[in-house]
This record gives sequence, C-alpha cells and structure tokens, in this order.
Amino acid sequence: MGNCINHPDRETNYICMKHNIFLCEECLECRDPDIYCKFRPSCPIYFITKKGFESSENETEKKEYTVIFEPGKKKVTVSAGTNLLKASQKADIYVNASCNGKGSCGKCRLIIQSGKVDSKKTSLLSDKEKEKGYVLACQSKILEDIIVKIPEETIEKKLKAAGMGEQATKKLSGLVEKIEPIVEKIPLQLDLPTLEDTVSDLDRLTRALKKLGYDISKMSTNIRVMRQLTASVRNDHFKVVASVLWKKCSSEIVDVSPAAHDEKKSLGMAVDLGTTSIVVYIVNMADGAVLSAASGHNRQAACGDDVINRIICSEKDGVGKLKKMAVSTINNLTKRALDSIEEDHKQVENIVISGNTIMTHLLLGIEAKYIRREPYIPTVSQFPIMKAGEIGLKAAPYAGVFVMPGPAGYVGGDIVSGVLYTGFHQLEEFTLFIDIGTNGEIVLGNNEFLMTAACSAGPAFEGGGIRWGMRAEDGAIEKIILAPDSFEPAYSTVENKPARGICGSGMIDLLSEMLLKQLIGQDGKFIMEPDHPRFTRFNDEPAFIIEFGKNIDSEEDIIFTQSDIKSLILSKAAVYAGFSILLEQVGMDFSSVHQMIITGGFGQYLDVEKAITIGLLPDIEREKFKYMGNSSIAGAYMALLSNTFRSRAVAISNTMTYLDFSSNNGFMEEFTKAQFLPHTDANLFPNIHKTKTRKESVSC
Repeated sequence: MGNCINHPDRETNYICMKHNIFLCEECLECRDPDIYCKFRPSCPIYFITKKGFESSENETEKKEYTVIFEPGKKKVTVSAGTNLLKASQKADIYVNASCNGKGSCGKCRLIIQSGKVDSKKTSLLSDKEKEKGYVLACQSKILEDIIVKIPEETIEKKLKAAGMGEQATKKLSGLVEKIEPIVEKIPLQLDLPTLEDTVSDLDRLTRALKKLGYDISKMSTNIRVMRQLTASVRNDHFKVVASVLWKKCSSEIVDVSPAAHDEKKSLGMAVDLGTTSIVVYIVNMADGAVLSAASGHNRQAACGDDVINRIICSEKDGVGKLKKMAVSTINNLTKRALDSIEEDHKQVENIVISGNTIMTHLLLGIEAKYIRREPYIPTVSQFPIMKAGEIGLKAAPYAGVFVMPGPAGYVGGDIVSGVLYTGFHQLEEFTLFIDIGTNGEIVLGNNEFLMTAACSAGPAFEGGGIRWGMRAEDGAIEKIILAPDSFEPAYSTVENKPARGICGSGMIDLLSEMLLKQLIGQDGKFIMEPDHPRFTRFNDEPAFIIEFGKNIDSEEDIIFTQSDIKSLILSKAAVYAGFSILLEQVGMDFSSVHQMIITGGFGQYLDVEKAITIGLLPDIEREKFKYMGNSSIAGAYMALLSNTFRSRAVAISNTMTYLDFSSNNGFMEEFTKAQFLPHTDANLFPNIHKTKTRKESVSC
C-alpha cells in the first residue's frame, strides 16, 4: 500500500515495479507499454491498460469512432470512451484546458452538433449553454461518430503583440557590438594537393584552420562531415566554408560546403519559450538585424495553464507528449516566420532558447517531476550546447542550441534573460524587477547581489480560473472604465473586435473600478444593490455583468463573479507579498528601491495606477516604474549574437540567491495581509487611501 504519485492523498495497492511508483485507479496506465519490461508477466497495471476492466473471454476489438471538428472539418479517429479533450489534442486543435482536464475551470467548452457523448453533470455551464449543446470537452466521453463545433469564444485567435513592444524593439539595435555566433562560418582556401603534399582532405582542412589561428587541438568532427568532404573541397577548387560549433571545452566541425554554394544568409533564431505563449525571432547573423517574428499559443496549454499542471500532465501522460507539443509549436512558428521572408529552415544555424526551468525541461524531454516536490530540485540548471537535430527543432540539424541557464526550479532562464537585457545587475542603485505573466518571478538587487524568488500567483492574470478570463487575443477586453452613477462599462478590446472575454489588464482595471465605485468592499465582497441591472447571480454567487449576451456573438452575458474576484485577489496578494519578503530579507523597504522594472507581455498593457489601487504594485513614486517589454526574447537575442552575453548569462544565474517562499512563514503572513484591497494596512497605500477618501466625499 502506498500513495498515488499524481494524487498523494489517495492510498492504492497498484505499484509499477519498473518505475517503483504507486498509481490509483484513476491513473492506471502503463507508461512504457511498447518496450521490454521484466515485470510485465505479473503486472496488473499493464493488463488493465491493454485489456480494460470490461474484457471477457470473447473479447472483441475495441470500437473506434470518428470525430469531426468544425470549423475546418478536421477529422480524427479515437477509441470509444475517449474524452473530447484528448480527441482535440490528437487532432492538434487548440482547446483551452486551464485545469488539465479536471473539470474545474469550465474553459474547454464545445458544442455537440450531431452524435452522442457521455457528459458528467457540471455547474460550470449555464442552462442556456446546455440547451445549445455545450459540453465540457474533458468531461465528455465519445460514444459514437460525432461532429463538434468549436464556439466562437473558444476559437484560438491571434495574440496581441506578444513580442517586444515598440520602445524595446528600437533598443535591440546596437545592443551587441561584436557578433560571436555559436556556429561560426569560416571561409577557407585549402592548399591544393600535390605529389609532395599528400595529406588527407580532413588534415588539409584542419591545417587551414590552424593557419588562421584557430586551436585545432580540441577540435573534432563527425561522420557526416567526412562524407561531405570529398565533393565539397573539389567543387570549387578547394575553396570551402567550414561551420564550426563552439563549445565550452571543445569545438566541432559540423558542416563543410563549397564556397561557391554558400551564398544564402546564415540565420539565427531567438525563442521566448513562455508558459502561455511562444515568440520566435529570425535574425541575420551577419549584422544582427531581426528579419521576421512570429508568436502563438504554447500548445502545452491543453494540459493546464500553469507549470504545476504541466508537470502533473507529464507524470501521467509522459514527458514525450509535452515535448512534442512545445517542439511542434516552435516549428510551426519558425515556418511562419521563415515563409514571410522566403528563407529556408536549413539556414538557421544558431538558436537560443529562453524559458522558465520547467518549460525548458519539458521541451528537452527531461523529467521535471521533482521540481514540484520538496526540496524542488531541477535535473539541470546550466545546459551544455546542443544541436537542433537532437531536440527536433526545424533548423539545420547541426545548428548550435544554447538554453539560457536558470538558478532554481521556479526561477529560470527567462528571468536571467531579463536581468541580462535590463542590465540592472551592473548598477549601484537597487532595482526591483518583476516578470508578470502566467508565473510571477521577482529579482531584487544591484551590482553587489541578486536575490530572486517565485510567487505562486497562478494563471489568473492570463485568464486561468476566471469564468470569462482569456489571454490578450482578438476580442479580449483590455481596458475598462465604469460610469460613476450607472456603472455602465466603457471598454476597448484587442484589435477592436467584438468582446469575447476579459484579459489580465482588463481584469485589473475592472477590479480597481469596482473598488473605487464602491461596488465591492475592501474584502472584495459585493456590496452593490441586488436589483441593479448590472447585478446577477451565477451558480448561487453574485456577479457583475460586463456585457450583455444580446450584444455579442456568444449570446451569453460576460460576467465577473465573486469567485473571479477572489482568484484575482489571491494572485495580486502573492505578488505583493513576494515584494515585501524579498525586501525584508535584506533589511530594506520600498523607499530604498531606486527603480521598479516591469517586463513580460502582460506588463505592456498594465495600467500602473490601477495596479497600485488594487495592491498589486507598491504605492511608490510613479516615475520609478519602468516597463521594458518582453525581456526574455531580448536577452535571448543578445545571447544569440554574442558569446560575451552567453557567458554573462551563466554568471548572472550563478550569482542569484534563490529564496523559497514555501518554507517561509513570513511570506504566508504577508500573503494573508495582502488579501484585501489594496491591503489591510492602509498606511502602505497612502495615495490610494487619499483618492478613495476624496471620491467618497464627492459622492456624499
């Protein structure tokens, strides 16, 4: 008897002898059904996985059914009893599943147009939605051939400006003075062979490199290059271009081509591997110019919005599944970016990937499960130079891949990239840095020290766990103001499309407006009149109607519930508590902070004043706040072009001191205090208190 690896609160008798782990009945599935296992003849888990509970002596072949997804008529065949979420994943169709298929978020809404499914009862769908045929994909098992419609509010739309932001994009120019690629292309004129000089082609190549001053004592090559040599050196009279992959303690000749054939640009690729979205920049390695860019949703979101759900999914379904999702997302974005400039993926010879520790582990197919178990240790913190072909990236197979190092399990290379780009680690004054997104990572420091931590803010700012929450896609409400008396909302949406939901910046605006207009109290509880036309109830809890269904395509009211408010308050409380504890650890307070740098795609649309009003950001001088765009992709760009910056990234990571909040009693105290609007201690927000008092006086 032991505890299930996925559900520690459940005891079970089922043990996988190969991996020495316990699995409850819900998790019973052989992890390696297609490879040899000496325990298999007596393994009940394998027997149940292959045969099922309903097998009999006259077992017949398991039925399969066809699922057609509209719009697009994407067809996929699955076994009877498969749920719609897994069917959509098999069809490579994006369906948001914030809760990783637990049926608790209500995001994976689909419409059954024909056919039958076995759906569990849920309170997350309104009666009106049920009448229209809505079901939750994760809670609906397929019983026959069906046609499913992806509703308008669920269809994946274009993300808003997931790149750098105009100001930061301009700053890319001139960041790197000397270009030092991972894979260097070296033009060579080899000595022509004679009867007096009969050394081999490979010796002739290395001799030419030595003449140019390169250290060949630790330089190797591979069988692919050896096979290339005969034709390559003779195709252009022994004029060649050798591509050398530089590593820390060695180097390798990875490609040799005739000089006459080497006319195409050598390209590089910088990747921001985000939990929510992925951004790809294609760069000219000759001059550092950004030639094209593409961004899109990380397909892993189908396994949950946050990193913990991703780890759980990898434990249940295998790391390979998560790896495939991330690699396919990057490859699709790479193709889109390259197609726009009519270049070939084989020209991409240098790659830098910047992401949090869990995302990089899953991309590389490395187990991440121990990062969520005390003492939260990653498998790798500093990655060696790899090749694109080893990872499965769409590039030259020998392309050098540098993964930004990370100091801890919950603070990764994306934060190191941020410090590298912003450069505050070289300043004497103290800086408080935060990357706001699906995760909330904080750094405090200057040129003498760097202290970092991750606050478990959860995915609320990206729409996770919020009834009508969504990412900053077309149609997301991003700005909102409530009229003083009628509380009539005036809002703007991404790309001015019809409203489909509300994103993080819109939610912060709304919460601030509701507090200042006295629709909710300091505890976040509704105090508005129940008979007000904007007041409603959903699942027996009060809610505010942002937009009436009659005015939008979904025909469902877009609402903001009491539970939504609670989720947002918990998220902002975690961030503010993180600031407070980091400062406390070094005997400082907010008055000691010279500047506060905000980065991340979400931060670009953040209204600082309203973020302070709800207690997400500290009430300090407004001129101290500085937004610096997507610092993760900017740092990746710098490391792509320069070995100096790659080395500096490693040094920054090694300098950082990680503070674990999970074992810090002070954090829980601060977290509890911050679960009010803006805070239980009004003295911490004097300017907001004055504003609120002034508004109350005017109202009276």
